Amino acid sequence: MKWDELAEQSCSMARTLSVIGDRWTLMVLRDCFLGVRRFDDFQRRLGVTRGILSDRLRQLTEAGVLDKVAYQDRPPRHEYRLTRRGLDLHPVILSIVHWGDVHMAGEAGRPILHRHKTCGALFDPVLSCSECGEPVRPHDVEVIRGPGHAADRHMPPDEAEG
Repeated sequence: MKWDELAEQSCSMARTLSVIGDRWTLMVLRDCFLGVRRFDDFQRRLGVTRGILSDRLRQLTEAGVLDKVAYQDRPPRHEYRLTRRGLDLHPVILSIVHWGDVHMAGEAGRPILHRHKTCGALFDPVLSCSECGEPVRPHDVEVIRGPGHAADRHMPPDEAEG
């Protein structure tokens, strides 16, 4: 499968990677969730070239993850704000950060902590079932074909096949 064909796959993982599956894109999203909105601030924090940053911001805007909003007319200046679609990536970003905290943090520990504003407690993200509320772990999940399934090699075989 070629990189530019990911968006056309019936696999939701492939389609998602077509939008956020690049290291600079993920770093831009991290900074968005940390409150960064302006081009120069992204560039200063990330140390990325203007061309790469412009490209990633354009791609995220075209994908509906960010809105480009003018904040100054002369000279024209814009900031980038997470859309509803972008905000829906929060659990994904939190999960990636948590994996890094558990598996990649040095002896000094986690570089940042997450506090739940409602109860004030520091927390770790937990995936839970939308129906019963119980935590969901890898062995608790069974994958079955959905209505958007297309026969391809990236889906589990149909039990009826064999």
